[in-house]
Amino acid sequence: MAEWVKGKVTQVQHWTDALFSLTIEAPVAPFTAGQFAKLGLEIDGERVQRAYSYVNAPDNPALEFYLVNVPEGKLSPHLHVMKPGDEINIVSEAAGFFVLEEVPDCDTLWMLATGTAIGPYLSILQYGQDLERFNNIVLVHAARYAADLSYLPLMQALEQRYEGKLRIQTVVSRETVPGSLTGRVPALIDNGELESAVGLTMQPDNSHVMLCGNPQMVRDTQQLLKETRQMTKHLRRRPGHMTAEHYW
Repeated sequence: MAEWVKGKVTQVQHWTDALFSLTIEAPVAPFTAGQFAKLGLEIDGERVQRAYSYVNAPDNPALEFYLVNVPEGKLSPHLHVMKPGDEINIVSEAAGFFVLEEVPDCDTLWMLATGTAIGPYLSILQYGQDLERFNNIVLVHAARYAADLSYLPLMQALEQRYEGKLRIQTVVSRETVPGSLTGRVPALIDNGELESAVGLTMQPDNSHVMLCGNPQMVRDTQQLLKETRQMTKHLRRRPGHMTAEHYW
């Protein structure tokens, strides 16, 4: 049974009307970059809980989570109105297998995310461990509007830090924005625009693709890569080319 501990909100960042980040101080156990924790509140006499990925690196004690307010949701509207100093419950032990140790060696590691699912990649890249076995890393963040690319400045700073090893590419589906591709991730892979934009190919002999976010994006991209690139799901007992996590 997971142990719940008390945390305190230390910072709230409202990026848009719906997107926000919470920074929490809490006595949690060490976690692996890419993992998630459960946050919870007592609402009407019961604990309401949801899983959210850590954005911060494991060596950063400021626990950061990137969230979207779902108006009809049971928990997110309450988290959305939290203020510094408020108490929150968090599970002390992180969970999840969307971590680098589950990813095989390859030349190019593709990190594809939609919306708030950029979180685990930011944790992995900020930590910077176990990345030397990849020659190239591509971080793709897809959102509806440019205003939803909350962590673009951090992504750009990471790109500078990795000095050519990391390439970032933003994708916006509902408007045209300079520097961003327009459309959905599966279509941009299918028509070659994504590979052309970053200058690298996505093939089974050179790439591993991590997928995190909207379940429809994950399913469609996996199906496309299976049918057109002969790429397979990665399993411990049967190594493949795709590792995925559905984000809700």
